[in-house]
Amino acid sequence: MSTHAFSPPQRTLMGPGPSDIHHRVLLAMAKPTIGHLDPLFIGMMEEIKSLLQMAFQTQNVLTLPISGPGSSGMEACFVNLLEPGDKVIICQNGVFGGRMKENALRCGAETIMVEDEWGKAIDLNKVEASLKQHPDAKALAFVHAETSTGVQSDARAIAGLAQKQGVMSIMDAVTSLAGTPVEIDEWGIDAVYSGTQKCLSCVPGLSPVSFNECAQSVISGRKTPVQSWFLDMNLVMGYWGSQSKRSYHHTAPVNSLYALHESLRMLEEEGLENAWSRHEQNHQALRAGLEVMGIQFVVDSTDRLPQLNAVAIPEGVDEAQVRSTLLNDYDLEIGAGLGPMAGKIWRIGLMGYASRKRNVLFCLNSLESVLLGQGLSLDAGVAVKAALAVYQ
Repeated sequence: MSTHAFSPPQRTLMGPGPSDIHHRVLLAMAKPTIGHLDPLFIGMMEEIKSLLQMAFQTQNVLTLPISGPGSSGMEACFVNLLEPGDKVIICQNGVFGGRMKENALRCGAETIMVEDEWGKAIDLNKVEASLKQHPDAKALAFVHAETSTGVQSDARAIAGLAQKQGVMSIMDAVTSLAGTPVEIDEWGIDAVYSGTQKCLSCVPGLSPVSFNECAQSVISGRKTPVQSWFLDMNLVMGYWGSQSKRSYHHTAPVNSLYALHESLRMLEEEGLENAWSRHEQNHQALRAGLEVMGIQFVVDSTDRLPQLNAVAIPEGVDEAQVRSTLLNDYDLEIGAGLGPMAGKIWRIGLMGYASRKRNVLFCLNSLESVLLGQGLSLDAGVAVKAALAVYQ
């Protein structure tokens, strides 16, 4: 069989992830590989930990990137904090609350589900009622930014309810980290996980996590071994712990960590609050352009994620054909709906390096052209004009 070098096209990635990656991050990944126990590499690891503390807004010592995608960060939180027979309350208002449940069940835990309609924020009254009904619950788990629906829930309030009842909080910040405020220490979150391929604009395959002292004491005081050897934080910290003495645990993804280091340096250079503001401004410009085309958001304005825009498909439009044409003719990727929202919404990402004026205008212009080609009645050029008015 004859094979050829793989040459991917240059796409504009405006789906639910991965997002566009800045050339600085790609160049960092191409640097010479050194050993994962090399003193120089270990020095860079220390900087990554410090930069992640900045991104998470935490002083948690146990803050590091798991060698695996966001799903591995999720699993790391659950397998380390839950033991067979534990009870955990899980909030679900989209796909990823369901994945939390699957993780908890595999830990042998009892799951109490607090369910809300997809496209709606987590109902605080339901959470409070569940916590009171189950005073023996060990943890409360929730998704801060639900990627499947474009909804952001009130993490500060949810964590406050958990604290009030003396329950640990586990938060999914895969899509929120670096895109909207995530303030782990101020909110009192016990354990959090994220992903590198969203608003950090890094390569997929790493999952930043952070555990506070309460969570660490739960891990160290377990009655049973962590069911995953690879994700056992007691072992992982042997590698990510003291700079002066590192024990071999696994071969870290060296070049991917170069990339994360560079993406975090760029976040530090921009300033965390400036990054949050950039995502919001570009969201407002995109919103203005979409709405003038008659495309409506499915999430309440108070609960919308600026970095993941869920919009309803206009009547009479072939949504899959639109996405296919955008991909094949414009090298532009946007996302489809999942679960009960499949075929009903598009998910347009403005995450990390993808959240910039060029992408907003390109997306609006391309989408307008494709919709006109499908016979939708539109005034050509109005979408870009509306977006530009926001920038001006």
